[in-house]
Amino acid sequence: MTSNFRPVAPPQIIENAFTQDQHERMLNVVRKNGPWSLILAQHFKSPEEVIATTSGSVPEGFTPTWDMFLSPVFRGYFAKAHTMLHPEIEDCFFNTKFLDLVRGYWGAAYATPENMLFNIQGPCQGGGSPHVDATRYRGISMHNSPIWLMNTMTKTGLFERWRAKKAQVITWYYKGKVGGGFTYWPDGPKEQPQQIKAPMWGRAVVVENEMMFHTAESNGPSSMRRPEGLAINSLMEPDPTTPGGWQITTDGRVIQQVPEEEFRFLVHWGADIYMDYAELKRALDHTDDLTHEQVFDTIIADLRARKVSFDMPSDPLTDKTFISLLIKVYDPGTPAIFPPEPEEAMAA
Repeated sequence: MTSNFRPVAPPQIIENAFTQDQHERMLNVVRKNGPWSLILAQHFKSPEEVIATTSGSVPEGFTPTWDMFLSPVFRGYFAKAHTMLHPEIEDCFFNTKFLDLVRGYWGAAYATPENMLFNIQGPCQGGGSPHVDATRYRGISMHNSPIWLMNTMTKTGLFERWRAKKAQVITWYYKGKVGGGFTYWPDGPKEQPQQIKAPMWGRAVVVENEMMFHTAESNGPSSMRRPEGLAINSLMEPDPTTPGGWQITTDGRVIQQVPEEEFRFLVHWGADIYMDYAELKRALDHTDDLTHEQVFDTIIADLRARKVSFDMPSDPLTDKTFISLLIKVYDPGTPAIFPPEPEEAMAA
């Protein structure tokens, strides 16, 4: 399966993805509409689901905990389901420049904006959890399915006929002096990684992140990368005591103040891609959509063909034992080669 995880084309780096005015308006939306919760809290119901979405496995009999995966990275959405949630930044979403870029990246006839999210963070440990983004299929998407299922479907290789074509323009705003770049494995998880290094102010990459392992580089002072008191219900919002600053809270208690110079802001714009009109029509007409029943029937048939012993789950979408089994059977392995950690001496 490791050979399957390569994007349709090498990532393309661009500069000045958004105008200064667009950046300021997007950041204004983030400031006015928080607080924002952890990525983990939004997308996963158990630590087992996190493992199924990233890569790797756990020893037999070991029970993973949230604390193994907690990272102070928070998320919100500007747009969902082809709809902008904040009209004041509508031009950032219905973006003709980005549409031209992703059509060219795929060599496709059609593209439409599908979602737009952001990540915000202060100092953070990176590199340890390379992952692929949620891989949508006709009939199976984030609107009706957990992320772990979509990514497990990709790892099985059993559902390529239904896999939706996607592309992203991912933009960073970060001026910190220690790390903060983007690490990715465009030639597969067993090959050499590449990096886009900070400082990044409006730098972006055009990419297919559903088929490429990637992760953030560590950033900021190491002493600040794991704030004491961080929990699955922690939140991030502007710091009312410091202009330009941010704060992380747990149960209403401030556990960390993040200065403006250590704030890292990522904007993730995603589009649906259709190579020709026939592919577009098939998606719009829903004439070849998958159901959860089909998905699990296919996976269970494959497990039996592999002579894997298992108990039939009553609810395969949430059964932790079954999810752990799928991790063990279909995991493609973690990236084998990592770049060196950023040097804090760079800040001197």
